[in-house]
Amino acid sequence: METYNWTSNDFILIGLFSPSIIGLFLFIFIVLIFLMALFGNLSMILLIFLDTHLHTPMYFLLSQLSFIDLNYISTIVPKMASNFLFGNKSISFIGCGIQSFFFLTLAVAEALLLTSMAYDRYVAICFPLHYPIRISRRVCVLMIIGSWIMGSINSCAHTTYALHIPYCRSRAINHFFCDVPAMLTLACIDTWVYEYTVFVSTTLFLVLPFIVIACSYGRVLFTVYRMNSAEGKKKAYSTCSTHLTVVTFYYAPFVYTYLRPRSLRSPTEDKALAVFYTVLTPMLNPLIYSLRNKEVMEALRRVAQRLCSVKM
Repeated sequence: METYNWTSNDFILIGLFSPSIIGLFLFIFIVLIFLMALFGNLSMILLIFLDTHLHTPMYFLLSQLSFIDLNYISTIVPKMASNFLFGNKSISFIGCGIQSFFFLTLAVAEALLLTSMAYDRYVAICFPLHYPIRISRRVCVLMIIGSWIMGSINSCAHTTYALHIPYCRSRAINHFFCDVPAMLTLACIDTWVYEYTVFVSTTLFLVLPFIVIACSYGRVLFTVYRMNSAEGKKKAYSTCSTHLTVVTFYYAPFVYTYLRPRSLRSPTEDKALAVFYTVLTPMLNPLIYSLRNKEVMEALRRVAQRLCSVKM
């Protein structure tokens, strides 16, 4: 590992890859994923906005997921790319706190929003006659606002703690962004209290939502199994498998990373797992929801035809 002799209050982000040929290749790969995520999520937001057939609660929630992913990946990758290109790996104390705050807020907001989307599918398939009442526009707005508020409260608590403890060791954070657990390895006090709060937060905002999602889809699959319509079964299975794919890519590495005790964690493994929920998931979400969704593909065709007719 590189040795940094830093005397200011700034932190040093070690980064994801070293300045080498392999590091350059990985950097280009990450930048391409970032650009795909920006294009994909912006396209989903615009498509849902432009096509009236997609003005339904499910796609309203999906547009919010794209909005969160757009901000999520933008919180991490640009700073990482700047550090790699210019060789200046420092980040100010306040800048580190701001990045950590937005990362945690968006991470929890996405986890809760995915749970809301699972509830939407549960009601749509298991209680279709009650759907307009249980999942109204107002209910969707409340679920989205609730996700952001809970994410902000959780983030504020963790970030405030991280910014108010003394750091007396090296200022080099062995990560590619300001992840609070990675920051606290540099603290000169015992942080067992914080490690307990990480366990509690992970359980509340990741494990419990995942259990809710698993239970709701278990009920959905049971309901689908009893359907007489082959077309209905096919559409329901497609929707459920799409959502479960997104959930697995997001929750699994997140839970595995934050539920492990510090003694079982390694910086290299933490960074590799973090790539899944900070870089890959925001890129995969629009791809999974568009390529495996006939309604989205039809909406894309309608919007494309409309734009072509306007040009002509």
